[in-house]
Amino acid sequence: MSTIYVGLLTVEQKDQLVGQWYAPDSFFNPLEDANDNWVISVEEMEQCVNPDFMWVKDLPLIEYKPKPTPPPFE
Repeated sequence: MSTIYVGLLTVEQKDQLVGQWYAPDSFFNPLEDANDNWVISVEEMEQCVNPDFMWVKDLPLIEYKPKPTPPPFE
């Protein structure tokens, strides 16, 4: 499996992005990773054309570690 990189957000940056668009008909979708970091995808960073959020293009990249998925039947 190849390594997936994502943009690292602070909690304040995450709060600014929730519900905001990065391109027409495309909205930011911050996720929390296994290390409790808030992140967005590289695609969201690269495709951002919203002048209010161009700073996402300069976010530091970290390796994505997804939260474990709980078993469906506990």
